[in-house]
Amino acid sequence: KQPVSVLVVIHDPDLNILLLERAAHPGYWQSVTGSREGDESRAETAVREVMEETGIRCSPADLSNWHLSNRFEIFTEWRDRYPAGVTHNTEHVFGLRIPAGTPINTAPGEHRAWRWLPWRDAAAACFSWTNRDAILMLGCARMTQNHP
Repeated sequence: KQPVSVLVVIHDPDLNILLLERAAHPGYWQSVTGSREGDESRAETAVREVMEETGIRCSPADLSNWHLSNRFEIFTEWRDRYPAGVTHNTEHVFGLRIPAGTPINTAPGEHRAWRWLPWRDAAAACFSWTNRDAILMLGCARMTQNHP
């Protein structure tokens, strides 16, 4: 596994955020995440992960590249997935706006549930600080646009 990943914050026009609950860790809610495979571009990784984790078909043109990356320490329990000595991952953030009511079909081995939450509630529900901060950035950017 490569220590390069994507985080895709999926939201509807009203800034309700799609969160997925990890199958292996009940109570761990997150946006779509996943590691790059082969020589995929970051956008190709995001498109693949969105499809694998939610069943939503999109293209790189549908994504909003936030030009934001986060470097963080990989949880010890997940380090065996990476080459020996790898302790940190670099995550690249994207957004995907979809219509409200878009059908969601999660990967059962990876996620046990999904839910839509208003952006503030979604940020509070995330176990990952990078995911929380990305959702807060999205919500604050929307508030700034609507309230000069």
